[in-house]
Amino acid sequence: MNVAELQAWVESQGLRTFHARQIFRWLHQRGAASYEEMTDLSKDLRARLPQLAPLLRPVIVEERPCSDGAVKYRFRLHDGLEVEGVFIPESDRQTVCISSQVGCGMGCAFCATGTMGFLRNLSAAEIAGQVEAIMARLRAPDGRRPVSNVVFMGMGEPLANLPAVIRAAEILLDPLGPGFSRRHITVSTAGLIPAMEEFVRRSPVKLAVSLNATSDEVRDRIMPVNRRFPLERLLAACRNLPFQHGDRVTFEYVMLGGINDSDEDARRLLRLLSGIRAKVNLIPFNPFPGSAFARPSRERVDAFLERLAGGGVSAFVRQSRGASQGGACGQLVTTARGRAAPDSKAGG
Repeated sequence: MNVAELQAWVESQGLRTFHARQIFRWLHQRGAASYEEMTDLSKDLRARLPQLAPLLRPVIVEERPCSDGAVKYRFRLHDGLEVEGVFIPESDRQTVCISSQVGCGMGCAFCATGTMGFLRNLSAAEIAGQVEAIMARLRAPDGRRPVSNVVFMGMGEPLANLPAVIRAAEILLDPLGPGFSRRHITVSTAGLIPAMEEFVRRSPVKLAVSLNATSDEVRDRIMPVNRRFPLERLLAACRNLPFQHGDRVTFEYVMLGGINDSDEDARRLLRLLSGIRAKVNLIPFNPFPGSAFARPSRERVDAFLERLAGGGVSAFVRQSRGASQGGACGQLVTTARGRAAPDSKAGG
């Protein structure tokens, strides 16, 4: 719930309106895991609230520090399902990558999460709760917020869960909650055009489009969504998105060795992006067990980057983080599911 919804609920339970702000602040700014932690509420109210509205917050059940400084987290949800997130510290920012669904129905061939299939959407509280749990785990003694940026680039297709994603962004933006700047939250999509258009009308946060190919032939093969929304239609939509703040589109481009990393791909990408205020993040593929793709060489990545820069496109190489601990999206959870499988069968 956002603050207004929580106020309405509090009043419907015969409680005072100011209790909503107290509860919201405890949940979303301080990361409280239980009502008992909310010490400015009366003892009687703290005892009543679990019966009125049980807290169904994601719980960190595994934390894996990586050699590159990233930390991977596995969260367990109230129904026993799991998602993952990553904390990525850099010199100029501290980013959390979060999930929006359990599994994913997009079927992208290069994504570990796609091997799970789609299980369910996350609620707004479960989405925002990942950020809040990580912040509570990392909070400095002086109380400074340990996270500066949030990216919806973990498990799932965020715009297939549009209402909850928009509400989660509202929670993360709220000054009574984490209070992020809209410029520091980015939501990624595989290219669901109607949802993209609705998203930029309803939410002020930034949008990234996972492009990953420069021809329909290749994109059809690695991203089945392209059969519904082919490149020409997707790029036309990107040119006309009604951004509230004049933002440019970020295009994510996962580089697959020998598939989409040629000089000709770079030239085609320049043509595709003509007329779009764009930034391109090149992401060298992070292999996972059973994947059919290879990571391109550093030389190939650099050559691709140079061609884009030479064509006037703002482009950067975004290194995958957390590779030492199952860095591919969804790999930590799918690995944990694999570990659990023998026990599940034994007990069945």
